[in-house]
Amino acid sequence: MSALPTSAGPGAARAAGTGAPITLTAAQRGMQQRSTAAPPLLQVDGLRKRYGSAEVLRGLSFQLQPQETLALIGPSGSGKSTCLRCINLLEKPDEGRVVLDGEVIGQRGEAVPGKPPRWMTDRQLAPQRRHMGMVFQHFHLWPHLTVRENVALAPLRAQGLDRRTAESLADAMLDKVQMAHKARAYPECLSGGQQQRVAIARALAQRPKLMLFDEPTSALDPELVGEVLGVIRALAREGTAMLLVTHEIRFAREVADRVVFMDGGVIVEQGPARALIDAPRTPRLAQFLRQMPDAAPVAACTQEPC
Repeated sequence: MSALPTSAGPGAARAAGTGAPITLTAAQRGMQQRSTAAPPLLQVDGLRKRYGSAEVLRGLSFQLQPQETLALIGPSGSGKSTCLRCINLLEKPDEGRVVLDGEVIGQRGEAVPGKPPRWMTDRQLAPQRRHMGMVFQHFHLWPHLTVRENVALAPLRAQGLDRRTAESLADAMLDKVQMAHKARAYPECLSGGQQQRVAIARALAQRPKLMLFDEPTSALDPELVGEVLGVIRALAREGTAMLLVTHEIRFAREVADRVVFMDGGVIVEQGPARALIDAPRTPRLAQFLRQMPDAAPVAACTQEPC
């Protein structure tokens, strides 16, 4: 698949004499990030979200580094998807802030502790949202547009590209997700896995700094899951910054640099993906992993009782 320019910043590794990005493993990316001490690409500070009397997010804080893949895992109802929707302000948090590449997202003026944030209008927010590509559980493709037209629409309408440039960009993104051969097809002619790959291409066409994935395989038949995970795996190898909500535990262990385990709207445990999944420190994470059908055998947690 063709390479995609990423927002890795000045710390991105380059092949000697070519200027081409080097493909790094998750461990190598982590070592590079620690050695360069790069500021976080994404910073989430104290997010709180209530629906009536139910508090879904209870002061959530974490960071994501440039080129990093961070997986959010946890039981249904733990606040993972709400967290993602608050990051790109599809849902407005009651408290807290989101900072992307040094810029506070969606808020006007300085935050006042104990008071709700003052939000931008959707029109004001649109330029910031373009820096975040969102892939949902369901594909939300326009049924009356071809695959190429679906992917080219945002570059045409939101970024102001001319049609030829937008369609050329769309073709490049479709090639990246191995869907160039379906450019003239309509969504109804595609399988669920193919539609989700087009949805990923559409998000990539925004040329975002950060990709957000909300359970991208949950609406797919089991035999179609692998083709979507393969695309995400390739993006991780390229160093695309990603925040991934998933129940695919083995996949999170393989692809993510770090994992955040949420339960009840709070972070229970977070750390390097393989270390956290192979040897959970808390009884709650150990219990969750034992209940997941695709998780490997879980070591005893290091906090008693387990």
